[in-house]
Amino acid sequence: MGLWVKTNRLIKWAFPKYTWDIPNNANTIYLTFDDGPIPEITEWVLDVLKEHGIKATFFCIGDNIEKHPDIFHRVIREDHAIGNHTFNHLKGWSTPKKDYIENSMLCEKAIQQHVKGDGQGTKLFRPPYGKISPSQSRLLRRLGYKIVMWDVISMDFDKNTTPEKCLENVMKNTASGSVIVFHDSIKAFGNLQFVLPEAIRRLKEKGFVFGKIS
Repeated sequence: MGLWVKTNRLIKWAFPKYTWDIPNNANTIYLTFDDGPIPEITEWVLDVLKEHGIKATFFCIGDNIEKHPDIFHRVIREDHAIGNHTFNHLKGWSTPKKDYIENSMLCEKAIQQHVKGDGQGTKLFRPPYGKISPSQSRLLRRLGYKIVMWDVISMDFDKNTTPEKCLENVMKNTASGSVIVFHDSIKAFGNLQFVLPEAIRRLKEKGFVFGKIS
């Protein structure tokens, strides 16, 4: 699967066991953030979300959880949802199934170690790059994971995408139930600083409300 700003219906139809969007009648949309926790960047995102009273879903890399546990604990304390994004941001298509699952379980171990006492675990999984093989997906689903993809991707990580274009990607394609991807990463931060506050402001003006994935 390649990257579309708006995931088309054919892709959703072809992979029905993945969560692409969450249809609802309440005009609820779902902001998601991949690749953290990262010092300053994830903290800035959390500040923006707190300012607007928004809950979101963070798909975390296990290695980053281990390196920055205090930031990870803040994500949990502020009642955001968390998900598994593998321990080392592996690309499923080029990783043997055994290695991919073991790496994902390392991330799960990191999550469980740090959520202990905070009362929150996760069975959400987002494959890095959106690339996961059918056999990897089947095994993760047997282990109880929900594979969460997306309906809209901002392309904030792409150095050839301007901040204004990122904003356009979100505003033109978001509908009730959309799962929207941002990245709390160093590579994306230049675009994210512009697009996240402005997108939230404009989406609120359009009557959207924000939820976290469960």
